[in-house]
Amino acid sequence: MDGDGIPLAFSITPGNTNEQVTLTPLEKKIVSDFELSKFVVCTDAGLASTSNRKFNTQGGRAFITTQSIKKLKSFLKEWALSPLDWRLSGDTKTYDISKLDNEIKNMSDKEKVIAKNKIYFKERWIKEDGLEQRIIVTYSIKYRDYQRTIRSSQIERAQKLINSNPKKIGKPRQNDFKRFINTTNITKDGEVADNEVYCIHTDIIAKEAAFDGFYGVCTNLESSVSDIIKVNSRRWEIEECFRIMKSEFKSRPVYLSREDRIAAHFTTCFISLVIYRLLEKKLKEKFTCPEIIRGLKDMNFLKVDGEGYIPTYTRTDFTDALHETLGFRTDYQIVSEKNMKKIFRDTKK
Repeated sequence: MDGDGIPLAFSITPGNTNEQVTLTPLEKKIVSDFELSKFVVCTDAGLASTSNRKFNTQGGRAFITTQSIKKLKSFLKEWALSPLDWRLSGDTKTYDISKLDNEIKNMSDKEKVIAKNKIYFKERWIKEDGLEQRIIVTYSIKYRDYQRTIRSSQIERAQKLINSNPKKIGKPRQNDFKRFINTTNITKDGEVADNEVYCIHTDIIAKEAAFDGFYGVCTNLESSVSDIIKVNSRRWEIEECFRIMKSEFKSRPVYLSREDRIAAHFTTCFISLVIYRLLEKKLKEKFTCPEIIRGLKDMNFLKVDGEGYIPTYTRTDFTDALHETLGFRTDYQIVSEKNMKKIFRDTKK
């Protein structure tokens, strides 16, 4: 996508292909098609294999990729989670993040908002497996509180399931709220129990809470930390595009087998996404994706032969904004066939 978040191109690969092996040929095609002299690939950890990172240290290429702090080697994890030696962009002072909560207590509401939005960081260069890269770890009170809120809700759901219907617990997925449920099959004496006993797994909660507020990024760029964070933070727009494709435009699952039909299906979804993004920008991003999609779907008309089109939808803030932005009205009165054709012509420009 471009700097405004408008998708530029897409690529299709077989569903049974490991995504890591698709990155290098895709990059080569992008560099060739768009005639790029410098290329920075920003990915999640799933695409960032060591071989892909090494590839992006050559030929004017660079990488920025998320890094799981949980998966760091023990000495790096200890460094990343240490409360000491944190910094703020443009500030030479170092901070102890364990003292931040006490400092915030005496602040005004406005000062608290500012403090919670600050992003602290620490960085170091590491060299492993012949790859030299820079690891940047950030810490945010706002992000920490967000993670705590999500976990609290999941724990509440887990406790509710234990109390109401423990038979539905089953095997949890990686981020499933059921991961907080501990199942005991033996008694305190080590004997097999007649019935399973369920409770909240406090050890798992404590282990996860230790990483609250922390976020890791690896890169081979020497740019400022704020620039690296800014680039990485825009990944959400790509992820949102995938979510919209899957949810609103029903791109998956695909019940097709011929390659040309699969390509046609995803091309239709991609064009729809581009049109949606362009419309979203024209509307100054005042409406959410569901509001735009549902608003368009609800704009139905009753065609009366010899008279024209009678609007059968309810006027809303979205339809008002749409009409004002695109310079036509279809909600005041009957729209003649001649005027409707004119609207179609004008909106195609």
